[in-house]
Amino acid sequence: MTTAVPASDTLTRDALAVLQPTFDGTTTVPGWLLRQLENGMTGVGLFGRNVVSPEQLAGLTALLRSARPDVLVAVDEEGGDVTRLDVREGSAVPGSHALGSADDPELTRAVAAGTGRRLAACGITLNWAPSADVNSDPDNPVIGVRSFGDDPQLVARHTVAYVEGLQSTGVAACVKHFPGHGNTSVDSHLDLPRIDVDTETLHARELVPFRAAVEAGVRSIMTAHILVPALDPDHPATLSRAILTGLLRAPRDEGGLGYEGLVISDALEMKAVSRVHGLDGGAVLAVAAGADALCIGGTPSDEAEVLWLRDALVAAVREGRLAEERLHDAAERVRALARWTAAGRDRLPADPEDAPDIGLTAARRAVRVTHRDDAGSVRPLDRPVHVASFSPVANNAAGTDTPWGLAAELTRLLPGTSAAGHTAADAERLGTEGVLAAVLDAAGDREVVAVVRDVHRHPWMAAALGGLLAARPDTRVVEMGVPHAPPAGLVHIATHGASRVCGRAAAEILTGRTDGTGETA
Repeated sequence: MTTAVPASDTLTRDALAVLQPTFDGTTTVPGWLLRQLENGMTGVGLFGRNVVSPEQLAGLTALLRSARPDVLVAVDEEGGDVTRLDVREGSAVPGSHALGSADDPELTRAVAAGTGRRLAACGITLNWAPSADVNSDPDNPVIGVRSFGDDPQLVARHTVAYVEGLQSTGVAACVKHFPGHGNTSVDSHLDLPRIDVDTETLHARELVPFRAAVEAGVRSIMTAHILVPALDPDHPATLSRAILTGLLRAPRDEGGLGYEGLVISDALEMKAVSRVHGLDGGAVLAVAAGADALCIGGTPSDEAEVLWLRDALVAAVREGRLAEERLHDAAERVRALARWTAAGRDRLPADPEDAPDIGLTAARRAVRVTHRDDAGSVRPLDRPVHVASFSPVANNAAGTDTPWGLAAELTRLLPGTSAAGHTAADAERLGTEGVLAAVLDAAGDREVVAVVRDVHRHPWMAAALGGLLAARPDTRVVEMGVPHAPPAGLVHIATHGASRVCGRAAAEILTGRTDGTGETA
C-alpha cells in the first residue's frame, strides 16, 4: 500500500473523487471506505452481494452517508434479468425487452418511476440503467433482453421514457453502453468486441437512443468497452478521446451529441480493457479520454486497490500523461451529480405510493402468444405438468444467483407440478438423445412445458427442443429470451425476459388465468 500523497492535497482528492469502488458486506461498511469518503471519494457501487432486504439496504446506505452526506450510491437495477434489489427471488418488474414489446412509453415511464422510488427508499441515488443499446445482432451474448429492441426509434422513445420516469424520483439515470453495444457477438466481460459499421450507420442506428437521452436531460452515460474503427481504430470507446470527447461532448452543430453530464466507465476490470492495459493503466487512459467516474468493482475492492488507483492518477498528472485540468473537471462533474442527487433526496415524499402491480401489468402486456396452425382450441392446463427448463450459461451482467424460469409459478398454480433443468454440459455429457430421454422419463404421462432462453443462439438447446417436439407434439414452449427463432410447439409464449413477473404472466396464460392480451380471462 502506498500513501505517498497526503490526503489533504487537492489533486489527491480529485483522484479519489473519480473512483467508484465496491465492497463486500450487508450490515457494515469497511472502515477504510468510510475513511476514504471523508478524504474525498464521492461514489460507491453496490451489487447483489450487498442486498438482503429494503430495510437492510437502507441501513447500509445510511452508514455511507454518515461519512459523506452526498455520497453517490450506485447500483445496476435494470429490472428483468439484471436485478440487485430482487437478486434472490427474481425481479418484480420486467426488463427493457419486455417493455419494448409492450411499446407503451407511459408504461415504461411508470415502471421506471416505481423502480426509482424503490431505489430512493433504500438510499440508492444512481442507477446504472437503462441500456440504450439497439440489439441489432440477435446473437448478442451480453445485451439481448437488456435492450428495448432492435429498432432505433423504439429504443430511443423507451430510453427517454425510462430516464424521465427514473429521474422524476431524484435518482440519476445512466444510459449505456455508449456508443452502442447492440451489434456485437462478443461479451466485453471476456474480450474486446469490434463493431465494423460506417459512421452513417452509427448515426442512423447506434447513436439515435443516446442522442435522444441527452436531449431528455439524462444525468449520466456509461461507456462501452468496444472497438469502433469508424470512430477510432486504435482504442476501445472507454479509452477513446475521439469518442468520449470528440463525439459525445462535441457541440451538436459540429456533429457531436453536445453532452455535458457525467461520463462513467463500464467496469475497468472487464477483460476488454484490463487484459491489455491493466486496471491502473485503464483508469488513467479512461479519464484522459473523457471519462469522469471509474467503475472499478465487479469484485469487492479494498483500500490497497483504491489507493493504488488514486496514486496512479496522481502520478499520471505529475508525469504529464494526464492533464490536471481534465482530472479536476472529471472530479467536479462527479461532485455536481452528487449534489443533484442529494437535493433530490430532500424532495422525496415521506411515503410514496406505487401503482399496484405495475410490474405484473407490464409483464402481461409484453407477452406474445402463437398457436400452432392445427392447434384448434387449446385447453388451459388444469393439472400438474412437467416443466423442462433448458438453461444457457448465465449472462455475465445478470450473474448466476438470480432465479429464473416458470417452474415456481406453475407449481403455485398447479400443485404437484414437477420440474428439471438441463444445460449445455448435460448435452455434451449425454448427447441430445440422452437429454431427451431424461425429459421424457421425468415427465411420464404428464403434459410438458419446455422453457428456453435464446434458443436461436444455442444449437444444443434447439436440438433438444426439436427432439422433444417430435416426441411430444403437444408440448407448450415458453421462450424467456429474445424470441428470434420461429415459434414452435402447440402453444408458443414469448415473454421477452426471464424476470419473476414474466414467469408469472406466462403461467397465467398457460392455466387460463389471462388470455394473452394482458387482460384477465
